[in-house]
Amino acid sequence: MKTPEGLAANRGEPKSGESPDLGLNNHKSIAIRPREQGESMANFLSKERQIEALQLLCEGNSIRSVERITKISRNAIMRLVVRFGNQCRDFLDERLVNLALDHVQLDEIWTFCRIKEGHAKKLNLDTSRCGDQYLYTALDTESKLLVTFAVGKRTWETTNVFIADLRKRLVTSATFGDDRPQLSTDGYQPYLPAIRRHFNGTVRHGVLIKQYADNTGRYAPPRLAGTERININGISDVSTICTSHVERNNLTIRTFMKRFTRLALGFSKKLENLAAATAMHCAVYNFVRVHRTLRCTPAMAAGVTDRLWDFSDLYDAVAECAKRKHREAWIEKLIDKLNQRKS
Repeated sequence: MKTPEGLAANRGEPKSGESPDLGLNNHKSIAIRPREQGESMANFLSKERQIEALQLLCEGNSIRSVERITKISRNAIMRLVVRFGNQCRDFLDERLVNLALDHVQLDEIWTFCRIKEGHAKKLNLDTSRCGDQYLYTALDTESKLLVTFAVGKRTWETTNVFIADLRKRLVTSATFGDDRPQLSTDGYQPYLPAIRRHFNGTVRHGVLIKQYADNTGRYAPPRLAGTERININGISDVSTICTSHVERNNLTIRTFMKRFTRLALGFSKKLENLAAATAMHCAVYNFVRVHRTLRCTPAMAAGVTDRLWDFSDLYDAVAECAKRKHREAWIEKLIDKLNQRKS
């Protein structure tokens, strides 16, 4: 699926003339750890070292702190994040499909890339790939599964692609009854035409608008003054309209992704890095991290997998998916060449 710039599907594909580096085990780096006696010189990271660095990043550590702990060059860590994160996105696209979910909550969480939006405008910079960026998330209420995400500006274009991707993952009913999946959103207006366009009445949709009192401090949480629930399509009980779970998930994102931590230096410098790190977080959250309330992973609760994974299992599954896609792309390219010769 083609997406506009700034979305998570932008995977930093190699330029023309460059060979794609598809394998995880051939990750090139320069280790800053001094060579011990009898240790052979090598310019690649072992699987164990890659997993060590990735696990630390997924627990909320910054790249520089991982560099200090593992003695791996931060440039090597960043290349590993981009490669593994992009492959996690392909893995999620393959595994998170045909999901029979009852209630999905949608929300957006703010961050910034490279420079704050206000500063970028003062410097007359192009803010399409820097400044304010938003992470769109879709969370299942029951299983807490992160169904899909998109990274980009808070615009109609990003919202449209986000909803289109969500539509491809959900199983919807052909009848217009109460057995249809329910979507709960906030009052952001682009959700309404996007959901109507891509779902065409096959889901129930409700909007929850929260009114807050004046904020006394810049970073102090505002006081909730009231709520308004609006039935957009097919919801008989408006009390079921809820976005609390996906908003709580925003705290999880800011806790385990250093790039989203407020008032810190771990913010993303490139949009591609932000998208790759987000894909890696979603894969770990769904398949590896045990949810305290569920006592299992969200992927197990949603029926995507039947067992508990560790990080090594996720690494192997992502690597296998990357190899399979590489093989399929090579076969497709070979077929195209043969067809060109025949013509």
